[in-house]
Amino acid sequence: MDQRAELSEFLRSRRARLKPGDVGLPDFGRHRRVPGLRREELAQLAGVSVAYYTRLEQGNGQNVSTEVLDAIARALRLTEAEQQHLTHLAKPTTIKKKRAAMARQQRVRPELQHLIDSMESVPAYLLGRRLDLLAWNRMAAALIGDFIELPPEERNFARHVFLDPTARERYLEWEDKAAEVVGVLRLCAGCYPDDPLLTALVGELSVKSDEFRTLWAAHTVRQKGHGSKRLHHPVVGELTLSYETLKLPDEHDLSLVTYYAEPGSASADSLRLLASWAAAPETGSRPAPVTPPNRAA
Repeated sequence: MDQRAELSEFLRSRRARLKPGDVGLPDFGRHRRVPGLRREELAQLAGVSVAYYTRLEQGNGQNVSTEVLDAIARALRLTEAEQQHLTHLAKPTTIKKKRAAMARQQRVRPELQHLIDSMESVPAYLLGRRLDLLAWNRMAAALIGDFIELPPEERNFARHVFLDPTARERYLEWEDKAAEVVGVLRLCAGCYPDDPLLTALVGELSVKSDEFRTLWAAHTVRQKGHGSKRLHHPVVGELTLSYETLKLPDEHDLSLVTYYAEPGSASADSLRLLASWAAAPETGSRPAPVTPPNRAA
């Protein structure tokens, strides 16, 4: 990916979303010719010259200092994830991984797979660069779908959300899930601009999904963190589950994602039923699809 173009488009998009009133500046309404702040206004807020900021917004960030980037981030009201993304774009790491190494599939230590498998009642899966799905347990396969039948190069969460029709049925707030996935993928692109597989993935999704193309053009970035999701499962019905994302300290580009239900809730009952269904052999002994009681999850 073109690092200079990405930096330029990101700064323009963040500047465009701010109105003068958001930062305490007067708004002269119809006399404004830009959708957000002018470059002059942003430069004034950041305490830099207009020429300096203009060069940065044109993609020339080679010699920018951390202090100036922090000031611009404050002026633009960037989130922590957005500020991290700005730093990656303006001051890319000098130690770049070789393209051949980036193209190789990430490997999962056997100990990690054993840990995930031991979470018998907790859906858990491991994400790598590009949101590749590297490992998952039986409960994750039961809840989201089993990726084992896909070739390894197609086991990717972004491909699942945008190209698998079942994802739109599984995630009851699919639009929010799609925006989250694109935001995380944008953050990955800032960290690994020379990754050929990431470039190919973005190209494929842009061609095959109008929704992805629109979200990608917005330059929104997010970190995969914690929250809740409403899902619909064909066997146990609707569930409201919380999720936590755990970064592995020795392998910073791997993330362990786990789902759990509030104790005593209807979703906890449904999750236990799903565990029984997942543990049963694929014979007549498996519970038939049911409709759980109509209770608030």
